[in-house]
Amino acid sequence: MNDIHRLIGGVLLVAGTTIGAGMLALPVATGLAGFVPSIVLFIGYWLYMTFTAFLMLEVNLWMGEQTNLITMARQTLGKGGQILSWIVYLFLLYSLTTAYIAGSGPIFIDFIYSLTGWQMPVWASPFPLLLIFGFFVYKGARSVDYANRLLMLGLVITYILMVGFLMPDVQMDLLQQANWAALGIAVSIVSTSFGFHIIIPTLTDYLHRDVRQIRQVIWIGSLVPLLVYISWELIALGIVPLYGENGLVAGYQKGLDGATLLSHLLGRSELSLLARFFSLFAIVTSFLGVSLSLRDFLADGLNIQKTRKGRLILYLLSFAPPLLLTLIDPRAFLNALEYAGAFGVVTLLGLFPVLMVWRGRYIQHRLSSFKVPGGKLALGLAFVVSLTVITLEVVNKGGWIVNKPHLETVHNRK
Repeated sequence: MNDIHRLIGGVLLVAGTTIGAGMLALPVATGLAGFVPSIVLFIGYWLYMTFTAFLMLEVNLWMGEQTNLITMARQTLGKGGQILSWIVYLFLLYSLTTAYIAGSGPIFIDFIYSLTGWQMPVWASPFPLLLIFGFFVYKGARSVDYANRLLMLGLVITYILMVGFLMPDVQMDLLQQANWAALGIAVSIVSTSFGFHIIIPTLTDYLHRDVRQIRQVIWIGSLVPLLVYISWELIALGIVPLYGENGLVAGYQKGLDGATLLSHLLGRSELSLLARFFSLFAIVTSFLGVSLSLRDFLADGLNIQKTRKGRLILYLLSFAPPLLLTLIDPRAFLNALEYAGAFGVVTLLGLFPVLMVWRGRYIQHRLSSFKVPGGKLALGLAFVVSLTVITLEVVNKGGWIVNKPHLETVHNRK
């Protein structure tokens, strides 16, 4: 019975870490490509990220207990690898925090307008998240834990209700649109929705280094988000049109998420409210976990004690840079997720495991109770995929795949 409880706990840990606010951006990032191309991309990413997760497990099993990602990089890639992993990890946490602060703004604007009739200025919209939920981060892990349990319950309930209520509104003709060439603008954001690798060291210790059980947890725990994302795409792309004021193209240009577009489109106030609550729960649960990790990362790296003064300094260091980026860039939600995906998630959770396993296996000749199959060919393929995703994002940011002027031109033609 204890094994079953640990198995279920491990699956929930993987699934809960994977599913987050990045899910909200999937419809607008993949909308131009269409439903079928998006599902193909999801499955490809799931295979790629699950493979690199097993690589991370192999490296972790080479080490002793309570070994973190930075230590794994140092022991396999040396001091340079350790420094680079610190830089990329910090970049990833700041990018994700920026995305969550920016993504919360439209939701709070809608909520306050619905309750009071007052139109909150856009510049003020990030502050409710920072003042209300940032307070839990200021207080520490215990406060975040209690708040997160309640919010995760709300996330599950609102998602189940939303799927049940909105499925009859899906229009099958909207799902038939396909533009495979447009997948290039989606790859980096999709990557943020499949990353759970940073909890593998914790998972290994939690499951007492039982390789068979850890493998089951990774397979099942990563499959759950894939199924959730497919159902979410079915609803969003089957209801939100490609063009129009609240269409997917306009959402991509403005940096809005899929749930916000749904809330604007739905004529029924109760469904619109449900979509907004789902968005809020998804963003806040991700925000709490990532910003707490950022706070602790800064505390350790800068040797700041968590006294009242220290916590205030950490609060400002954690949230001031993301807030500034949010106020400067009106499209910060999608831009931050794109940068986090290509240059954070893919580098840290895709490229690094490949490099660590290659050096550990074939140069340091490390052995353990688990070895990912595929040999050098599979490692080489994963290496190429990682570099391709990073290159695609560089090209996308340069405007060479699908740029805003092109989208506007297509939108205006419609």
